[in-house]
Amino acid sequence: MPESSPETHVIDFRAAEQLLAARDPRGAIQLLDSVITAHPENTAARLLRARAFFLAAQLRPAELEFQIVLEREPDNAFAHFALGRTLERAGRGEEALRHFRLAAALEPRPEFIEAARFAPGTGNGDRDPDPDRRGDGPE
Repeated sequence: MPESSPETHVIDFRAAEQLLAARDPRGAIQLLDSVITAHPENTAARLLRARAFFLAAQLRPAELEFQIVLEREPDNAFAHFALGRTLERAGRGEEALRHFRLAAALEPRPEFIEAARFAPGTGNGDRDPDPDRRGDGPE
């Protein structure tokens, strides 16, 4: 295996993004593990790994990663929203609602407002927590 370097970590991060887009969350997790081991402070890598854990139905690791991101960036609306989706999917609706409402207060995007129950509908806990994904593949 080649020696790790900052350049290989960037390549691994970008490859993990592509794997996640191709709906291979487990492959993305494997690549991101080495990036995060080398750069534990990298919030973007942690957020990407949290999404990968969510899509792989590994809810507890997803929850922990989203919490780490929020410890570092408490005003990260997407991380609150995604943590809410994770908690909702784990059957912890009241905890989820708190994070949905924080997300909507921080950034009043329609999907955040809907999940926060500030608008009709309550969202779907099985969706990808990425609100930027625009119907580019099967749910």
